[in-house]
Amino acid sequence: MRSDSIAIAGGGIGGLALGLTLHQVGIDFTIYESVSELRPLGVGVNLQPNAVRELFELGFSELDLNSVGVPVEEWALVGLNGREIYSEPRGLFAGYTWPQFAVHRGRFHMLLYKKLIERAGHGCIQTGYKVTGYTNLDANGVEVVLKGKDGARVAKHSLLIGCDGIHSEVRAKMHPDQPPIHWGGALMWRGTSIAKPVRTGASFLGLGADRQRMVIYPISPIDPATGLAEINWIAEITYDDPSMRDNVGWFQQVKDKSFVEHFRDWTYDWLNVPELLNDSGEVYENAMIDRDPVATWVDGCVALLGDAAHAMYPTGSNGASQAIVDARILAASFLKHGISGPALQHYDEVLCGPISELVLRNRGSGPFGLLSIVDERCGGVFEDINEIISQSERDEFMEKYKKAAGFAKETLNAAPSIIALESVT
Repeated sequence: MRSDSIAIAGGGIGGLALGLTLHQVGIDFTIYESVSELRPLGVGVNLQPNAVRELFELGFSELDLNSVGVPVEEWALVGLNGREIYSEPRGLFAGYTWPQFAVHRGRFHMLLYKKLIERAGHGCIQTGYKVTGYTNLDANGVEVVLKGKDGARVAKHSLLIGCDGIHSEVRAKMHPDQPPIHWGGALMWRGTSIAKPVRTGASFLGLGADRQRMVIYPISPIDPATGLAEINWIAEITYDDPSMRDNVGWFQQVKDKSFVEHFRDWTYDWLNVPELLNDSGEVYENAMIDRDPVATWVDGCVALLGDAAHAMYPTGSNGASQAIVDARILAASFLKHGISGPALQHYDEVLCGPISELVLRNRGSGPFGLLSIVDERCGGVFEDINEIISQSERDEFMEKYKKAAGFAKETLNAAPSIIALESVT
């Protein structure tokens, strides 16, 4: 293995986005992925316009993204009685230069993988190898400790980027005294159903109250013959009993749909939630978890990226988007500072503080905080939302979140490319 290349721990969305970007700018790399074969796992995720911009600049087309999802037209919040709290257009429909996409996570992951293999070849990913540790060699690079089916070995690289998720072993080595994974009591059930999309037909919908809510959005086009689409949904309940922590699966398939009972009365003339949940195929149960922010994402010749750096609650629908942006900012830092420790420090200075604040903002319900405000003021049931919270207060709340998450429209539309085209080799 070339010692002057960059090692990437993990072949998830962040790791593959980084690999694609490094290939684009002509930097050698190797991705070490613990599983022997990448498979299309997971359900729906959203790609915000700031991430879609970076995908387009990586050479992805709108046709590529349409093959794994649909452009989002609207983002809306609805109270317990089915009445609208807030809505706004999204992506191109809101005047962004780039669309927002709701995609099937597994199919999107496989799209990234396919593009990377087409461009960089199969040798850029070493499957069946888990990064379990590292040793900094001062200015001489880093020794990466690998565990595979053939035992343990060490590979020398210039830098190591930990893209190995919320359970990151690279982060554990960097921050051995970090607190355990944080769980605030929210339990989620996730699945997909074939059903009729609500509202615009391409709406992202948040429904309910602070401690019990649904997220619903399509991740496939509407079948013109049936009027149906693949609908991604998340059903969420918050519990007060901390002892439940020991009995909650972090991400496991469940056969029992008894959780539907929590939503049995959620029937409206435009949506039947129990029917939607019962019509699903595979259902996954997982706790809504994140990690407390750390002071730095860098240790010598090692840096963190994606969930390894900033695992966050999915309330903002921007975890995958931020991992893609991380990869682009890191590569831009290499172009400016070389493949070096100073490049990692610059990346850390740009992102660690602001994104750590975003982690805590999402822990406080993120954009769903509007549901919390309405819940506090009227229990989520109202006749006229303007009597509960004014339009200007709602607009201000959402604009603050979009600014913090990096996709405020005017700022993003006017921003120069993270990686200038003339820098691409």
